[in-house]
Amino acid sequence: MTVNLGSIGIWHVQPHLDAEFAVDAERLGYGALWLGGSPPADLAAVETLLDATERIAVATGIVNMWQADPVELARSYHRIEARHPGRFLLGVGVGHREATQEYQKPYDKIVSYLDVLDAEGVPRQALVLAALGPKVLRLAAERTAGAHPYLTTPEHTRRAREILGGGVLLAPEQKVVVDPDPQRARESGRAMVSHYLQLTNYVSNLRRIGWTDADLADGGSDALVDALAVHGDAATVARGVRAHLDAGADHVCVQVLPHEADPLPAYRGIAEALGLIDQGAKG
Repeated sequence: MTVNLGSIGIWHVQPHLDAEFAVDAERLGYGALWLGGSPPADLAAVETLLDATERIAVATGIVNMWQADPVELARSYHRIEARHPGRFLLGVGVGHREATQEYQKPYDKIVSYLDVLDAEGVPRQALVLAALGPKVLRLAAERTAGAHPYLTTPEHTRRAREILGGGVLLAPEQKVVVDPDPQRARESGRAMVSHYLQLTNYVSNLRRIGWTDADLADGGSDALVDALAVHGDAATVARGVRAHLDAGADHVCVQVLPHEADPLPAYRGIAEALGLIDQGAKG
């Protein structure tokens, strides 16, 4: 890997993930910013974050293959790499079948898209692939630097590491709610999680790692919501994040909920609990 992500990053969406927030995240000691929400192929938002900072890496989580032309995306990658060498990781993925009317099979789309990026000179070590199931995880190991699973648990991370093997980046996302009130925090988590339980790829993956139909019904069982959106005080949340590292992840992308609130206080508390702030001050 040429891009140093550190062990803990932030996964967030605009408008909160802007230049000012990026500067604060770097000072807090986070190793990477993951720009969610399917950024367009021009990658202008990525360049804004990199321009505002000095060290922190930026990754896309993820550019949607159905929406972004791969040739344009490759040109954007080369522009950013020339300006900020070694600080950008291009995350790509096929998204959800519910969001596209295209006929091409998702796996075939991934392969053909990666073929274009290869032909356009995007180095595999600067690519990461959204991956959940065994087939796409193996493809991530073969064709890119590694995998970026979303909406997963430490048990999925353990299984993914077994499939990927060593020396391959594994960077799962973990939703968190920094709130000591269990009922209120669970409501925040369920509001986000329930949306994803309408999408086939996530539901299939959760079943694959042992969650039942009862867990997946009615917006998710308490146990499922608690696993997918870890909540509690900052120390409790930090333990949930570390669980992925203990299960074999190289890097964990933390997504603070709810999006409607200013996320910075929660990210600051998590950074303190994980000991990241001292690292940022030394950087």
